[in-house]
Amino acid sequence: MRAKWFLAVLTAGAVLRVITMLGYRPALWFPDSYTYIVTVFRPRPDLVRPAGYSMFIKLLEPFHGFGVVTGVQHAMGLAVGVLVYVAVRRAGAPEWAAVLATVPVLLDAYQIELEHLLVSDTLFMFLIAAAVVLALGRAPGWRTAVAIGLLLAAASLTRTIGQPLIAVFVVWFLLRGRFRITGVLLVAAVAPIVAYGGWFYATYHRVGVVGANGVFLYARTMSFADCAKMDPPPDVRVLCDPRPPSQRPASQEYIWGADSPLVRIPGDTFIKPTDDLAGRFATLAIRKQPLDYAGSVLTELGRGFTWGRPVYPDQEIYGYYQFPATTPPPPGRHAAQLGVTMATRYEQGPIGTQVVEPYAGWMRAYQDVARLPGTALLALLLVPPAMSLWRRYGRRTRDGWAPEWLVPWTVGVALLVVPPAVAEFDYRYVLPAVPLACLAAALAIRPTCADTKDFGTDIPRIVHL
Repeated sequence: MRAKWFLAVLTAGAVLRVITMLGYRPALWFPDSYTYIVTVFRPRPDLVRPAGYSMFIKLLEPFHGFGVVTGVQHAMGLAVGVLVYVAVRRAGAPEWAAVLATVPVLLDAYQIELEHLLVSDTLFMFLIAAAVVLALGRAPGWRTAVAIGLLLAAASLTRTIGQPLIAVFVVWFLLRGRFRITGVLLVAAVAPIVAYGGWFYATYHRVGVVGANGVFLYARTMSFADCAKMDPPPDVRVLCDPRPPSQRPASQEYIWGADSPLVRIPGDTFIKPTDDLAGRFATLAIRKQPLDYAGSVLTELGRGFTWGRPVYPDQEIYGYYQFPATTPPPPGRHAAQLGVTMATRYEQGPIGTQVVEPYAGWMRAYQDVARLPGTALLALLLVPPAMSLWRRYGRRTRDGWAPEWLVPWTVGVALLVVPPAVAEFDYRYVLPAVPLACLAAALAIRPTCADTKDFGTDIPRIVHL
């Protein structure tokens, strides 16, 4: 059997996920989880997060079990591994490269833990991975273009970072000369977002799909913003922090912390006047201190490439990404308490995480040793451009304007760069980029037509599982 090694890795990944579901019943909770549940029962656009993940949970409501939600998310994680393997083998890469490309998404303990959290990242990762693999087809037709566009729309309405990725796919198809297909893809991607934007406008009388862009960008700039250099107008100056940047808290504290200048402004933090004011401050900070902004983004980006996994942004958030030894405490904020009430209605019973031994202990021990270091992720991202340069200057072959690795590589890089550029670094934002980085690296090292001629090998272009 050609795929025996992949099937072994896939089986191991499935076993690990079953152990997780046995050890932590029915799910693990994150602060954002409760907001998603509120939207399930009060269907309206949220000012901070689009409603795509809430719609996904709503689809599973007839089962009345968050264990079903996490089970589907684990299945999505396995499906991403299958998508990566098929795409690599279809491109003609060797079996070993295809198998290794799937190992991080199938066996990384933090990936498995993320799938067990009630957050949007696993759904988002699956949608983007599916769109990328479809885009790698040899001659996609209009039906494929529609499917890619709808996947990108769903991803954008799950996490707003999906919106700039639409441009990546548009450029990819233009480079391949697929002009009509590009138009079809663009319409399929934009139409659902525009429709959601209409719903958002009807609810809040604001243009967009969320109402927190200015707030999050303000928080991002507070890591370097110096009002002495900015000289803001009086109405904007109220958002200044007199403390030097080295003594300031993590960016997220400027959104949620009670002592944040933004939070101290009367009214909800995300109403339009406050969000506009925060956006004006952030824009001025970036315009007046462009080098400080660039340095801050690079510093945040670099957190994802360290060998270790230092605590960031604080112990509380960091702890949500670890398999717990005891049942996590209930949430304290009012909005979360409302989410608990509605979650109990969804589950038709208590929702507290039940930690069951020995299964939970097995996963905690596994998480201590099984993860992809950030430095390894950086190495994977360097493989495609390095291989392209080696082939070009080694006069072996030329990749052309649109090598196959370009679309997963560009999407993966965008997923890593955009969050620290417009909000903040978070460990869970890194994981959706990992399978794309692995896919790009595997596609980059596959033998090209010139390579197979040089070495006298006969590697099939299409592999049937």
